[in-house]
Amino acid sequence: MKVVTSVLSVFFLLFLAASGQSQSKPAADLIVNNAKVWTVDKLHPRAQAVAVLGERIVAVGSIAEVNAWRGPNTRVIAAAGKLLLPGFNDSHVHFVSGGAQLDNVQLNDATSPEEFARRIGARTKNTAKGEWILGGDWDETKWNPTQLPTKELIDPVTPDTPVFVNRYDGHMALANSLALRMAGVSAKTPDPPGGTIVRDAQGNPTGALKDAAMEYVNKVIPPLTHEQRLLAVKRALAHAASFGVTSVQDMNPEYADIAVFSELLQRGELTARIYAAPFIMRVDDQAKIGIRHAFGGPYLRIGALKGYADGSLGSATAYFFDPFTDQPSNHVLLSDEMQPVSVMRDRMMTADAAGLQLCTHAIGDQAVSIILDLYSDVVKAHGEADRRFRIEHAQHMAAKDFYRFAQLQVIASVQPYHAIDDGRWAEKRIGHDRASRTYAFRTFLNHGVRLALGTDWNVAPLNPMLTVYAAATRATLDGKNPNGRFPEQKLTVEETVEAYTMGSAYAEFQEKEKGSISPGKLADMVLLSDNIFSTDPTK
Repeated sequence: MKVVTSVLSVFFLLFLAASGQSQSKPAADLIVNNAKVWTVDKLHPRAQAVAVLGERIVAVGSIAEVNAWRGPNTRVIAAAGKLLLPGFNDSHVHFVSGGAQLDNVQLNDATSPEEFARRIGARTKNTAKGEWILGGDWDETKWNPTQLPTKELIDPVTPDTPVFVNRYDGHMALANSLALRMAGVSAKTPDPPGGTIVRDAQGNPTGALKDAAMEYVNKVIPPLTHEQRLLAVKRALAHAASFGVTSVQDMNPEYADIAVFSELLQRGELTARIYAAPFIMRVDDQAKIGIRHAFGGPYLRIGALKGYADGSLGSATAYFFDPFTDQPSNHVLLSDEMQPVSVMRDRMMTADAAGLQLCTHAIGDQAVSIILDLYSDVVKAHGEADRRFRIEHAQHMAAKDFYRFAQLQVIASVQPYHAIDDGRWAEKRIGHDRASRTYAFRTFLNHGVRLALGTDWNVAPLNPMLTVYAAATRATLDGKNPNGRFPEQKLTVEETVEAYTMGSAYAEFQEKEKGSISPGKLADMVLLSDNIFSTDPTK
């Protein structure tokens, strides 16, 4: 698959204003001129040049207008007609696990069980005694035939090394026999609420654990050390910078992750702006000390909470009104956080009363519908307010719920890459009718729903150009839908960029600070090697 373009460089600016100037106004620290500036500012959509003073944009306009800010110490970048955009703001990432996965075993492109086992065996040879093999991001749909991996596949190459490698969606993982023994998982272990132990015909665990059942093994894995966490964040920051991602909204970080962000901020090494949304189960921690949405500074904010309504389509744990087409006996799963639903309602009420933002993962159509019910309950209980409710993913919609989405002013935090990845096989799992309301970006816009775009990294690649490609083409990764799967749901490149910048900024209450190239806003910009607005997205 060809991407639209590549990122040339990122200007993430923290320059001090030049001193000793004798001019009537201070000179700019930086000027980018002779650029095709696409501002995402509806009042001034196009420009040729931008001036920056400190970390703020001070002028946007023609070359002559902006050159009025030029001084003897101004750094000038001649853009040679290249496209300058606001920095990309990824509305949904898993930042630390993404950084960790960059150094973990890579299984996503393993196209057979044999290759899967070979890579794990090779990793074992370089793994110290007592250490775990983690990560992986495997995808069994790339195998022929498709089949879930089992512990028998990897036990011969990992007799003394515990293994717990996750499916790429993060809602299922495979443990080897050693890891299962360490966790005490056996044929007698019950399925927990919101989770499934995959079993063979005799009732023995195969090693695959879904959603809440994964916690059996997670509990015995040593937590990351501070140094490991620090290295993971540094890798993630470098990875983001390489793609022009200047802001990320980090879903369900640990408190230790936020502590690392804070440490790097103090050192001046936090090179992406982070809005952190810890687990909603910890709602009391932020509520008790009076933190409200978007609390913090330009580089690090908290005040949001992430909850889970269900699992994923790929792991067959998303919550639908009807069973899966290819698994008619599978009556799907609500997450453990939703059992009973009243527990989630109480947490949402507590969070909203404290002024915290609600961001809830919902994949299946019934999961989305239930979360809309709960959001409606919050409004009825506490009255109208600028809450900016979010549903993360909002992948599969019941027709009746698009209107409710708009009525409640819920933001659809969506990840277009999933449309071209899951689109390879989604219709087999849920049938044509439900698939037609899957990743329904155009229908959301037609109903007046705001979109915030992201990737779900490390579930999907962090590269914004792949997101633009996915939203604008909907051409599935298997090459079988070159004109797009359900092409009526495509976005234009312009709509995609707006949702990836201003849309994401709005989703974190920061539309007055970033999201467009406008005077007074933070100078987060990215210069592209090609003009994605004049390039065929399929090329």
